[in-house]
Amino acid sequence: MGNLYDYFAAADDHSAAMTLEHSPDPERFEVLDVGGIDPAVQLATLEALLREVGYEQVVADPRQCSLLSDPGDKGRWVVTLTDTLRDALAEAGADHLARTAIPWSQSEEFYGGGDAELLGDFLIRFARLARTARERSHHLYCWMSL
Repeated sequence: MGNLYDYFAAADDHSAAMTLEHSPDPERFEVLDVGGIDPAVQLATLEALLREVGYEQVVADPRQCSLLSDPGDKGRWVVTLTDTLRDALAEAGADHLARTAIPWSQSEEFYGGGDAELLGDFLIRFARLARTARERSHHLYCWMSL
């Protein structure tokens, strides 16, 4: 079994870090449970494709997968996602997301064999979360568990 990832929106880093002990409560946060899409590498590749910028530019952003909590021995942690990813997702239409899912599915992070249709569906849901977050002036985060 691999890592589990829940993407969610929160007002600020402090509120997001409060989810460390338990996954984000859907009663308090907008949550997208995705299972196995890694925020550090796979989402950085996604952001580079969506924004049509280099991967290095994405990972240079201080909010790209910045640790908000010390995982210690509990095997759980919370990281930030970039506001530029939030905005790119929020602004992307369904056609753009579907087109982006194709090269993303073929990227090295999916070993060249990701399912573009499944990833496209994920992007539609992720874009919905991003739009809601942006409308509320919230940020995106990832809660991870080993």
